[in-house]
Amino acid sequence: MRIAAIVPCYNEELAIGKVVDDLRAAVPGMTIYVYDNASSDRTAEVARAAGATVRHEYVKGKGNVVRRAFADVDADVYVLIDGDDTYAAADLPQMINALLDGPYDHVLGVRRETEAGAYRPGHELGNRGFNWFVSGVFGSSVSDMLSGYRVFSRRFVKSFPALSREFEIETELTVHAMSLRVPQIEVPVGFKDRPVGSESKLRTYHDGFRILSLIIGLIRHERPVMFYGIAGALLAIIGIIIGIPVIVDFVETGLVPRLPTAVLAVGIVIVAFLAWVIGLILDGVLKARRELSRLNYLQYSAPTPTIP
Repeated sequence: MRIAAIVPCYNEELAIGKVVDDLRAAVPGMTIYVYDNASSDRTAEVARAAGATVRHEYVKGKGNVVRRAFADVDADVYVLIDGDDTYAAADLPQMINALLDGPYDHVLGVRRETEAGAYRPGHELGNRGFNWFVSGVFGSSVSDMLSGYRVFSRRFVKSFPALSREFEIETELTVHAMSLRVPQIEVPVGFKDRPVGSESKLRTYHDGFRILSLIIGLIRHERPVMFYGIAGALLAIIGIIIGIPVIVDFVETGLVPRLPTAVLAVGIVIVAFLAWVIGLILDGVLKARRELSRLNYLQYSAPTPTIP
């Protein structure tokens, strides 16, 4: 069985050597690919010395790394783990066994702090909010959608479009699993603070807004009836509110003295109806797209402990 670990890295010279060593100790024989994302330190050199296969993605952004790695690496089981030495590599065998025993296509490593302060308060609060929002919208519960520690089957990886550029890639992975309704499971994993001298690349507000923007975009694409239905309802309410004085004047006098207001109200209501129609049309397009994605997904066999 071919197991490949994909480790995105940017300036992780202090951590990457230990990450590679821990992964090799956890799953002997696993091929470890360290993708250096235009680092300015010795990340690539240290990873290579530790025995990893080093590849380069010069376009900055974790999403760009994942898209490149998923296209280039050929394996039966894929591991995605950050190169900052915050995730417990010792939990990896449990995650792989869960994938194979299911069989599942996606195993999400749900972070559990093993030392105080590992989880920054702003990140934890934002993650909880995103978990609640995405679970409610897409109708599938998720406990840690921003986790960077996951295990995938081949059929998940090869059916995943990977359109994100930066840290919002975790959100795209989560929503893809929900939309395609692949079998998945969550496994608790250890989570600790970064090594001393190492700095987080995640920018709380900047990346938080990017993730929120991606979620809204995914709702528009994956829940068009909901998105355009709500937009149409809001427009219809605004149009009715604007038009009420015109209707009252007409009932009382038989005249329409506020013609511009009447035209505006009618125009807004027409746009509301158009929004509802667009939602219904895109819902039909979505169904066809999901059928195509499902057929592409089914071209690959389910993960099994023994590959013939």
